[in-house]
Formats: sequence, C-alpha cells, structure tokens
Amino acid sequence: MQDTPIISAKNLTKKFGNFTANDNLNFEVYQGEIFGFLGANGAGKTTAIRILCGLSSPTSGEINVAGYDVYKQTEQIKNHIGYMSQKFSLYEDLTVKENIRFYAGIYGIRNREIKNKTNKLLKKLNFSHAKDKKIGDIPLGWKQKLAFSTAVFHNPKIVFLDEPTGGVDPVTRRQFWDLIYETANDGITVFVTTHYMDEAEYCDRVSIMDMGKIVALDTPANLMKDYESKNMDEVFLKIAR
Repeated sequence: MQDTPIISAKNLTKKFGNFTANDNLNFEVYQGEIFGFLGANGAGKTTAIRILCGLSSPTSGEINVAGYDVYKQTEQIKNHIGYMSQKFSLYEDLTVKENIRFYAGIYGIRNREIKNKTNKLLKKLNFSHAKDKKIGDIPLGWKQKLAFSTAVFHNPKIVFLDEPTGGVDPVTRRQFWDLIYETANDGITVFVTTHYMDEAEYCDRVSIMDMGKIVALDTPANLMKDYESKNMDEVFLKIAR
C-alpha cells in the first residue's frame, strides 16, 4: 500500500429531493489498499459507490477517482476501474471462455493479448477443463471467482466489489479473499462492501456508514480497541444500535 490517494472524497453529498442519501462523506483510499465500506441496508453505500464509479453525479462535494473528476471525467473513470456485484455480471448463456473474451473486448484489450491472458487465467483458476461450459452450468463459487477475475482482467487502478461473496460457502469465501490479497499486492486498490463482519477484519481500513454518514473509519484493530470489542461484529452492533 502506498501513501498516494487513489480516491479522494471531500464533503460528498447526494440528495434525492428532501432525502439525503450521502451526508458530507470525507475519506481517502490509497493505492493498493483493501478498503472496506460497511453499513446496514439503506445506509447509503450503493449510492456512494455509483458516484465513485461515474454512474451518478453527486449533489455537491469534491470527488476524485483514479486522478479524474467525477463531474467532468466519468468516461475516464470508467476506463480505469473494474466492478463486480453480488449478482455478478457474467452472461449465463455464454461459456466461461466467451465471457472472458467478451469483457476483455469491452475493456479494449487486443485479440492476441486476450488469448494469451485467457489461457493464463484459466490455468490460475484451475478452470481449463471448464472453459467451454456455460456460466449457468457452473457452481456459484466458480462464478464469483470468474466474475472477479474478469473485473480485473484489464489491470484497472481500482476494483469495486459490491457484496462479492454473498451466498458462497466459507471455503470459497476464503479462496476469494486470497484473490483479493493477490490483486492488492499487484497495486490495484480494492474497494469492497460486505455483510460478513469477519471479512471486514481482512481489510486494511474500514469505514462504517449509518443513516448516510460515515460514523467510524480506521483499521479493524483500532476500531475493536476503540469500541472495546472482541471482533468487528461487536463493533458494528455497537455502532448500529
């Protein structure tokens, strides 16, 4: 992790009429950091992520992502990020190999490079035997790993993971986090939301949102100390109350 902010949000505010979804959020995320973005349903996490991904405009605030302004340079932001949601964004009626090729093409990777990188990725994931299987026919855990791998296939500066391990078994979750660590070690920033508080402890730093505001932001160890808690589950419960 480096001391270079790859995401900077100053007074990020988003209003829908009289409702304030994001209320003056202030935070920085650094290159190569695994940053946990936590909060109960309705806390404002998804709204903030949409803004950071260049999919929605803030009402006010100064926000910079990968060196680009969220008001004027949304297309540049999209070119430098990856995104994966809980529902994954793979096409069920395409094969494993076809999905990789499709997303690589969207990211502007050349055909020769796609072929080379695809073979390496299939070997790394131990998916070579399943390259011609349709996504709809492979287990959920495989889908999650593949969706993550396609989200970082173009080597983005930041990858946004929105509840990426929802519904998968503990062993697959652990393997998925091994992929996250490897990605962060390569210098890609990982911005992750999760409902699993044990996963929050895998992050370098964690922010916790409540009713549109960031109410805590620190390392998991410091938060557990500050809230006199044995784990992040206890921290979250104390804050959410």
